[in-house]
Amino acid sequence: MRTSRILSATLAATVSILASWQQTKAVQLADGTVYFVQPPSLLAATTTFNDACVWSATYYFTVNLPENAGEPLQRVVINQYEGGEDVDFRLKESRAFVGTRGKKGENLPIQEVITDEKSRSIAITFEPPITPGQTVTIALEPVRNPCFGGVYLFGVTAFPPGEKVHGQFLGFGRFHFYDRRNFFW
Repeated sequence: MRTSRILSATLAATVSILASWQQTKAVQLADGTVYFVQPPSLLAATTTFNDACVWSATYYFTVNLPENAGEPLQRVVINQYEGGEDVDFRLKESRAFVGTRGKKGENLPIQEVITDEKSRSIAITFEPPITPGQTVTIALEPVRNPCFGGVYLFGVTAFPPGEKVHGQFLGFGRFHFYDRRNFFW
């Protein structure tokens, strides 16, 4: 009987600790740097066309921000890490929406989309930030797919709002472009 009371007390304390942990708003270090409590995850990276040199493709990056993230999602940075040539994007055509490529929800307001050619990156800033518990898809339109076939890797990093924040690397979006042209007559 005493063992069951101790077990009940331990279980009640564990539930209390878990409940308070889930209510945590953010992780903030002594230097003021803000982190996600539970980081977002990259669910998918897809393209509408995987042929080299195609002009009308769209690249989709789907990110899930869990309920217990502790912070909203303010910015996503997508870096081209690997590939035979740099991919240029039509920044003004960038968009984002709730849901996935196959199940689109409401459009999300984007404050700005900027590129840094030196680091081969695009930064998408949401205003207002995306609240936890949502799946978001970012759609980027390249000027054209690369003309050199092969594997192209795009790293995806998510940032909470604030002046001093830690970006969480979510993984790589992998696109394989196929050069189907026959160069031999």
